[in-house]
Amino acid sequence: MPFRHISYFYKTRGVGGQALCHPDAGSNDIKMKIDYDVNPGSLQTALKDFWDLAYAKTKLLDREYDPSRGSPVFTVDGKYTTRGWTEWTQGFQFGIPLLVFRATGEKEMLGIGRKGTFEKMADHLTHFGVHDHGFNNLSTYGNLLQAAAEGLYEASPEEMDYYRLAIRVSGAVQARRWTRTGDGGFIYSFNGPHSLFIDTLRTCRVLLAAHRLGHRMLEENDNAADLQERAIMHALTTAGYAVYYGTGRDSYDVRGRVAHESIFNTVDGSYRCPGSQQGYSGFSTWTRGLAWAMLGFGEMMEYLESGGDATDQGADISAAKKIFLKAARATCDFYLENCASDGIPYWDTGAPSLQRLGHYRDRPADPFNDHEPVDSSAAAIGAQGLLRLGRYVGKTDPEAGDKYFRAGLTILRTLLSAPYLSTGPGHQGILLHSVYHRPNGWDHIPPGRRVPCGESGMWGDYHMAELCYLTTRISQAGYYTFFDHMGGNGNNIS
Repeated sequence: MPFRHISYFYKTRGVGGQALCHPDAGSNDIKMKIDYDVNPGSLQTALKDFWDLAYAKTKLLDREYDPSRGSPVFTVDGKYTTRGWTEWTQGFQFGIPLLVFRATGEKEMLGIGRKGTFEKMADHLTHFGVHDHGFNNLSTYGNLLQAAAEGLYEASPEEMDYYRLAIRVSGAVQARRWTRTGDGGFIYSFNGPHSLFIDTLRTCRVLLAAHRLGHRMLEENDNAADLQERAIMHALTTAGYAVYYGTGRDSYDVRGRVAHESIFNTVDGSYRCPGSQQGYSGFSTWTRGLAWAMLGFGEMMEYLESGGDATDQGADISAAKKIFLKAARATCDFYLENCASDGIPYWDTGAPSLQRLGHYRDRPADPFNDHEPVDSSAAAIGAQGLLRLGRYVGKTDPEAGDKYFRAGLTILRTLLSAPYLSTGPGHQGILLHSVYHRPNGWDHIPPGRRVPCGESGMWGDYHMAELCYLTTRISQAGYYTFFDHMGGNGNNIS
């Protein structure tokens, strides 16, 4: 579908029409207690302590984990273990020390992350069976490229070109997972061509990075595929089908909620129904999926705001930014309305035993309750989305921008304190009370407890580090994005 048909894409589908292009004013039903006095500077002591902790945990994992077991996924009794589903977490393992290096200058961390990337990550570049390329490969090759480009360490021109080539290959491999629909298309999940996952929104940034690096993807009969167009169309399809806007689309259409999975008919491309893999149901909101949307749309807006690479499609770029802003504000507002008062969400807003917790949104989250687990990883991901949205919105609406930005910092402050940081010297994780797959029962339940708690996930540890790195950069007047240094020498492959 031509990118220039964005307006047609929405007007003919009956899921919001022209109204979708205008951001809502937001909700007044925010339960979270936002601290409007918190700022990046006030968190500096806690951030320094975090980097010291992340340094120690990285060394512990590097010393104790047996790589022959596969990628570490989540902890059981404080020790990282693997779980065969898809290989989507190894990039986080090596991305964490690279973020510690970028924040602190500790060369030992660069060594661990760089060595792991060179030895373990090549297979992930051509992993055709997953939609996780943006997770694995921008966390490693992307961090290495940015750190070298910023002069934090000396890399040869050949090494820099290797990182660029890796990102270009990864972007093309992910872009190949393409399903056409009647009004667009999407990058399909590991479930197959019928399945759009909300998670994939953030992994599509690898397509944008590859595009910025000048990659030309050729398919059958040398037909060129535009990586930027595919990423943006995927985000448009996600905004139109996976995000709800309170317009009466179905009986569970609450503004800002998301479906983890959206199912399409692969014969004619028509949408069929919502579903879920890791959430409670297709008609409730898995909060980590919500967080992926919050952050993914924020980064899409930043990319388009930077100019994209489609000057002849200026009107369509403008329309896409409005659509993504609509989705970003809706999802962020829904998060603020449904998390606990300290900004931490439970794992699914429709989890069946939440009602046993009473007015759980009016008080801080309780990871040790007997009914439903919290998900700190959703908080770490969502907080970054709030920071990015706040900065974006604040340029035209300072009051709204301040709300989102301070909310993100308030969540970070909660995560930087007990009981969320893993301060036990033998525990290999960084961020406690992360949940992986509640419906499948994969998460460890400690003796004497009824729900999972006290454990870490590699994705939660990484995104906590990424959130802290962003905040550290902001405090030093050095805001950054995933596409920094993704350009200029894109075709200079030695």
